[in-house]
Order: sequence, then C-alpha cells, then structure tokens
Amino acid sequence: MKQWTQIKGENSWTMFKVLAEFVEGFETLNRIGPCISIFGSARTKPDHKYYQLTVDLAERLGKEGFGTISGGGPGIMEAANKGAQKGDAPSVGLNIDLPFEQSHNPFIDQDKVLNYNYFFIRKVMFVKYAQAFVVMPGGFGTLDELFEVLTLIQTKKIKSVPVILMGSEFWEGMREWIVATMLEKEGNISPKDLDLIPVTDDIEEVIQIINDFYKEGSSHDLEPNYAL
Repeated sequence: MKQWTQIKGENSWTMFKVLAEFVEGFETLNRIGPCISIFGSARTKPDHKYYQLTVDLAERLGKEGFGTISGGGPGIMEAANKGAQKGDAPSVGLNIDLPFEQSHNPFIDQDKVLNYNYFFIRKVMFVKYAQAFVVMPGGFGTLDELFEVLTLIQTKKIKSVPVILMGSEFWEGMREWIVATMLEKEGNISPKDLDLIPVTDDIEEVIQIINDFYKEGSSHDLEPNYAL
C-alpha cells in the first residue's frame, strides 16, 4: 500500500510537469508568427549536401516571411536554425532531454529555446505552430514525426497543411513502396493520400507549394492548429 501511495504521488507530480511544459510552449510559440517545421537527422554532418540544402531552404523560407521550427539539436536541425538566422527569421528550437544527446545548437534565438522531457509535448508544439512541414532525410525519429503528421491530417485531427519530402534520392524508395504495397497490393490507403507527400529536390518548388497553399483568396489561413 505504501508503494502504491508513492506511485500515485509521482503521477500527480508528473501531471504538473507536463502542464508546465505545455504552458511554457504555448506562451512562447504563440508570439512567433508563421513558421515551418523542418524535420531531419541529428547525424547529418555540415559537409553533407543535405545539411547545406537545409541551410539554403530555411534562409529562403525566412525571406518569404516564415520562421523555422527545428528539434533544436545538431545535424539537419542545426542547419535549419542556421538558415533561419541567415534569413533574418525566427529560429525556434524544441530541444529534447536525452541520455546520449543533445545540447541545443547555437543558431536558435535565445528567447526561442524550449527544453522538453516528454516527446509527446514536443510533438504537439511541432504540429500546432507549423504552417507546413518539410521533411529532410533522417532516421526513426524523423519517420515517426512524418507519419504522425500524415496520420493527423488524414484523420482530420488537424487542419491540412503542406507536407513536403525533400531529397528524392532518399525518399523515392519509400514512396514507391507506399504506392506498390500500401496502396495497390493491400489497399491500406487511398490514392488521394499520395497527394500528402510530394517529393522534390528544388527549394523553389517547396516555396511554390507553400505559397500556393496560402495564396490570396485561399480558404487556408496562417493560424496555428487550434484543434490541438
């Protein structure tokens, strides 16, 4: 009984810690304006082509009036924040406390560094405050973030926003499997679901997809996903 009482007490404190992380995130990110969440590997080195592509993309997005939200760490995340600063745009980092990584990268605006203990809260912030998602090559974490966003859009738990896969050499094999196996062989998705995952290597195509989505007269707006 004593052990059970202790567990209940720990659960209560966990609830307060969760609420505190939500409140800090909402209060900070409500002020940043339109942003694009960029996902990708923490292991990508600065001399890799996808690192520089991410820097150039985030800088270009900044010149279009979009800030960048990254996971706050090294690799693609660092490149995204670096590009945002070069583009004179808000540079947000949602850092996660992990045993083997990570301190936040130096290219995040000092007032926009958020530190999380819980992955699920961090994901809410990624999704709630993004007007689009650009997914660079990555590992399990990147795929987790990608498919969670696609599931939320497919099931209409959040409003539809652009989700763009950048790096055709990396993504085309997965997309071909989705078409051949998930769609044609098993019928686990609908043909229209393929529209959710355009693949490109062209920064200007990314910009066009996002701008066309939010063009004047469109029914889409640049507000956060208040459904979350």
